[in-house]
Amino acid sequence: MRGPNYWSVRRHKLIVMVLDLEELEEHPTNKIAGFQERLEGMFPGMFTHRCSVGTPGGFFQRVQEGTWMGHVIEHIALEIQSLAGMECGFGRTRTYGEPGVYNVVFDYVEENVGRYAARASVRIAQALVDGKAYDLDEDIQEMREIRERERLGPSTGSIIEEAEARGIPWIRLNKYSLCQLGYGTNQKRIQATVTSQTSSIGVELACDKEDTKFLLEQAEVPIPKGDIVRSEAGLRDAVDRIGYPLVVKPVSGNHGRGITTDIRNWDDAVIALDAAKKISRSVIVEKFITGDDYRLLVIDYKLVAAARRTPAHVVGNGRSTVQELIDAVNADPRRGYGHEKVLTQIDINDLTLGLLEEKGLTVESVIPEGQMLKLKDTANLSTGGTAEDVTDYVHPFNIFMAERIARIIGLDICGIDIMTSDIGKPLHETGGAVLEVNAAPGFRMHLAPASGLPRNVAGHVMDMLYPAGSTARIPIVAVTGTNGKTTTTRLIAHMAKMKGYKVGYTTTDGVYIQNRLLMTGDCTGPNSAEFVLKDPTVDFAVLESARGGLLRAGLGFKKCDIGIVTNVAPDHLGLKGIHTIEQLAKVKGVIPETVFPHGYAILNADDDLVYGMREGLECNVAYFSLDENNPRIKKQCSAGGVSAVYENGYISIYKGEWKIRVTKAVNVPLTFDGTANFMIQNVLAAVLAGYLRGFSIEDLKVAIESFIPSPSQTPGRLNLFKFKDYTILLDYAHNEAGLRALKGMVDRMEASVKVGVIAGIGDRRPQDNQAIGRVAAEMFDEIIIRQDKNLRGRTEAELIEMLQEGIRSVDPQKKVSVFATEHDAISHTVKHAKKGALIVLCSDVVPDALAQVMKFKEEEVDRMMSNNGSLNG
Repeated sequence: MRGPNYWSVRRHKLIVMVLDLEELEEHPTNKIAGFQERLEGMFPGMFTHRCSVGTPGGFFQRVQEGTWMGHVIEHIALEIQSLAGMECGFGRTRTYGEPGVYNVVFDYVEENVGRYAARASVRIAQALVDGKAYDLDEDIQEMREIRERERLGPSTGSIIEEAEARGIPWIRLNKYSLCQLGYGTNQKRIQATVTSQTSSIGVELACDKEDTKFLLEQAEVPIPKGDIVRSEAGLRDAVDRIGYPLVVKPVSGNHGRGITTDIRNWDDAVIALDAAKKISRSVIVEKFITGDDYRLLVIDYKLVAAARRTPAHVVGNGRSTVQELIDAVNADPRRGYGHEKVLTQIDINDLTLGLLEEKGLTVESVIPEGQMLKLKDTANLSTGGTAEDVTDYVHPFNIFMAERIARIIGLDICGIDIMTSDIGKPLHETGGAVLEVNAAPGFRMHLAPASGLPRNVAGHVMDMLYPAGSTARIPIVAVTGTNGKTTTTRLIAHMAKMKGYKVGYTTTDGVYIQNRLLMTGDCTGPNSAEFVLKDPTVDFAVLESARGGLLRAGLGFKKCDIGIVTNVAPDHLGLKGIHTIEQLAKVKGVIPETVFPHGYAILNADDDLVYGMREGLECNVAYFSLDENNPRIKKQCSAGGVSAVYENGYISIYKGEWKIRVTKAVNVPLTFDGTANFMIQNVLAAVLAGYLRGFSIEDLKVAIESFIPSPSQTPGRLNLFKFKDYTILLDYAHNEAGLRALKGMVDRMEASVKVGVIAGIGDRRPQDNQAIGRVAAEMFDEIIIRQDKNLRGRTEAELIEMLQEGIRSVDPQKKVSVFATEHDAISHTVKHAKKGALIVLCSDVVPDALAQVMKFKEEEVDRMMSNNGSLNG
């Protein structure tokens, strides 16, 4: 899960593992000899797991009393992530609805670490059951390495954390550090500490140290005396002119790569030249300035933090070897693997060994007491260096200089490296110098210095990107329910478009950006929602959200302004652990639970399960109903609430006791002259959403009266085609509730004979397909059974029999024909259509069926024109 979901609306990062215990279903923990002792021996830290007992040791108590292996695996998955440095504590183990099968749910910090933990916890549990040895350290290290590969870096991570603290949504755009803040037209982007507002020229200048040095020198900024060289001959000239000690560094480089400092002889200078040329063709040779290394951080052209940096080092005690001193430093609990903690462990690499060799030392050498030994050339935290916050000690002149440098280079976020003996004095008084200007400076040293005050520098980035009074969001209307979702979504999108919004919306047909179909297929999941929210042209989103995506990965957004639930009826039961209509209602109920406190949940007051979703909501609630005498509506009105009601033939808004009529239902094309009650219901929900978004009554009236059910506006939703001798009604009705709603309209339509083309659905329960057959037998004089394009695990014979069983239970004599494909079924039905017939096509592949019917229509028009031409001739 990556968003609000069935298991938790507030905990978005969850692993849901479907676990089959097999024979262990008959063996709880108290029936496995030695299991508890082995578990406690491997995981003594689990004593802190309180479990349902609510006290330390509670989980071990449950193991002693006897609990099932799914519960144990849940706790192992949580514990091993915590041991790897990712604290996790939320878990649930619940039945999947099949004997011995469970949903094991637990939270994660990094998604692929969570996936790894799921599989590893099963392996560990099996080893504990079998009494076999298991190398836990290997799993812990693997999870640490996965985290370091995939996590956002500390700088990007701090900006994202600040965004979350401010309620600003974000989306990770690639597997690295490119992230989107905000949605649609209000989005900004960051990559590490480069923003979408950062000048590319500024970045280019900062990356070219030669150009940077030239500009700073022209601006009378103190910089070290130096030259650009490309060969040993150039190096000799630079040495002769500048003199020792020297610094050699690549013109284009970062993170301290290829830099050698405090060079005092020719041989070291040549080695340093070779190291720098591995990074860039041109190399800077400049005077080595003595003093302390400082980093000044400027954001939005204001100094926000300063730190004194010290390279990785140890201090001798006269007894311990270099290796022992390093081990002691690494034992500091603040030091960890990669970026997991405030400080990084010091590793012994070739650079360290080279520095030791220069001093005639090895890792076995003993360092005299009090002597400091540098282990790295640069003060980067990522190589084990430390930082001390000195923001409050920077001299005003140095602040002025740093902010001026940021303007000179043109960087909204920049790190300025200074060497000076005292940052509390003007640079020109100490003989110090500006060494470098860095684009995308790291924030870690300021966020968590080894000493001094941590600085929330990410807050300054957010202040720059989203100043007071600006917004990162766009309006989001989310629509869910069993039936009517797509039509409601399309109608709301139509309303918003007529108000001048650039709308993006998702449906079971595809994703539309400004009424242009950009993705096809069932696009009601989180990826499709993100597609809309990532689009920089969209300023209003309407997102159809179906059960499949909610159960597969959660919602693609955390909060919405309006959440609509059209209805809940039996559909897709028996899939993904959802076996009852109450469970299905809980899935749909995620939508109203994600509405902002200032927003509105719009609920169907005629549906008991939907109405029940009002309980516990933290947002406003509005209702819609086909019955103005519904006591729930009357209660809402008496409380001064808002509702949409079908009354006396009108689509009306009730605001408290006041009735505001929008238009007559017969004037709304979607309602088919007021005969399609289920469409009236969809219109009510949409009108209510528009009203609550501030659309005027006149705007609402014009919008719903101009929305025509057609293949272009509502593909597969009540598409009516009138032919010379018969009429075809094409609809997506695919479950009992949808078909029964359609029946109400078909019953009121005049026809010499009513023919229905239906299909069974492979991933539905037998009783669901039988119910489709029963409703069809009540609706139609003749039934054509066609095969679903995707059998979804059933055979053709099974599906046909389920439908026919339902048909026979209503009318054993009903005329029924069977065809292998939808195309053949439609062709046969049209070819043998009687005069005045109504043919109802219940299609699952709407584009194909529409294309076929429209081709019939074109052929009829061509024939008529040809006949007219012959008569005229």
